[in-house]
Amino acid sequence: MTLIQNLQVNQNFEGFYLIKSVELRQTRAGKDYLAMSFQDRSGSINGNIWDANPKAIEQFRAGRVVFMKALKELYNGMPQVNKIQLRLATDSEPSNPRDYREKTPVNESELREYVQSIVFRIENPTWNRIVRAILKKFDQEFYEFPAAKTNHHAFEGGLAFHTTTMLKLAEKVCEIYPQLNASLMFSGILLHDMAKCVEFSGVENTNYTLRGNLLGHIVLIDEEVSKAAIELGFDDDNEDLLLLRHCLLSHHGELEYGSPIRPQIMEAEIIHQIDMMDASMMMMTTATANLEPGEFSQRVWALDNRNFYKPKN
Repeated sequence: MTLIQNLQVNQNFEGFYLIKSVELRQTRAGKDYLAMSFQDRSGSINGNIWDANPKAIEQFRAGRVVFMKALKELYNGMPQVNKIQLRLATDSEPSNPRDYREKTPVNESELREYVQSIVFRIENPTWNRIVRAILKKFDQEFYEFPAAKTNHHAFEGGLAFHTTTMLKLAEKVCEIYPQLNASLMFSGILLHDMAKCVEFSGVENTNYTLRGNLLGHIVLIDEEVSKAAIELGFDDDNEDLLLLRHCLLSHHGELEYGSPIRPQIMEAEIIHQIDMMDASMMMMTTATANLEPGEFSQRVWALDNRNFYKPKN
């Protein structure tokens, strides 16, 4: 079987792949087709099933493993598969969806150990108790969920991996700038994307939940912190509580990016910048991973639709 990342343009191939997502759409002529995304542990690629008869619609659902014969092509500069022939994998074939998911490069036990070491370094009792309460509530989801649906860290365990990378950056930044409150930095980073455990449906066929669509993870994490504060007996006017909430509410940096308030303390601004740095690095790394030296990547929509060059040296 050829891994998706190793497919060449105009290459005919066959193998077993996971249906990552599928959506029933209509052509301009009103005919049904399936817009699909296929995945293995190396990445994903899109393709359309143009003859979307009722049997195909019933069989080819997200989360199922299929045997596919197809051709890799480029369409408007983007890779896709065409001339697709599909059938469901049988029980005697490699049909476990978990074997096809892209996963975090760091195993869960290492991530857990590091997170716990950071929690022990949160000296402020208000922040420490809130962080512990919310980590406990979302213990399983935090280490399983992706950090995004498509843009960055969009793989199993991506949420915890993104968070721990940010924490490592924060450790170094706090050494250089001792005027930053490390405990607030650690607390804000640990919780900043935690409500993606509520915003997203899960690892399989990741979609936005109703709460995710209507409220979004920034509002949802503020809600979770407020609920935890009530349960722990903290007053609404507790300044430590307000500082933590401010870091979370402002972590997208700009109003047009979903934050209801812009950063107004140093820690909030730096959390935002570290978040942007790690997301950007992951998107650039993904875009250039399979390039030969001297090649440009496809355009990365989330990075101002730029393409990126892989140097020869």
